Amino acid sequence: MKLILTQEVDGLGSPGDVVEVKDGYGRNYLIPRNVAVRWTRGGQKQVDSIKAARASRSVRDLDHAQQLKGKLEGTSVDVKVRAGESGRLFGTVTITDIAGALADAAGESVDKRTIVVPQPIKSLGNHTVTVKLHDEVAATVALNVIPA
Repeated sequence: MKLILTQEVDGLGSPGDVVEVKDGYGRNYLIPRNVAVRWTRGGQKQVDSIKAARASRSVRDLDHAQQLKGKLEGTSVDVKVRAGESGRLFGTVTITDIAGALADAAGESVDKRTIVVPQPIKSLGNHTVTVKLHDEVAATVALNVIPA
C-alpha cells in the first residue's frame, strides 16, 4: 500500500514522504490515526510542494541550527530536581525538565521531541544528552543534575 505521511513516524519517514507499507499496517494503524493518507496522483503534487517548502526552510534553518549547537555545547546546563538526603532522586529527570533547562541556557526553546537520552537519568551528577537540531546537526550537551 502506498501512503503519504502527514506526520513524522519513527523508522518510516517524515511529513511529505511517500512510503510503501503493508496493507494491514496502513489500514489499521497509520490511516485511522491521521498519520498518513492514501497516495494519489493529485496527492503527489502536494508532496512535491511540501518537499520544496521543507527544502527552502532547511537551508535557512541549517545556519540557525549550527549557531544553536555552538551555544548549547559551549555551556554546562544545570537541571534542578527533587532529591532525598542521600542524593537519590524522586523519580527520573524527564525530557520536559531537560527541555526547560536547555531553553533557559540557550535563550531559545528546544523541541522536547528532538532530545535523545540514552538511558534514564536517575542520579545526581554529570550526564550527557544529544539534541537533534537538524537532519545534519546534532549537539551533545553536558547536563549537571543538582538538587533543588
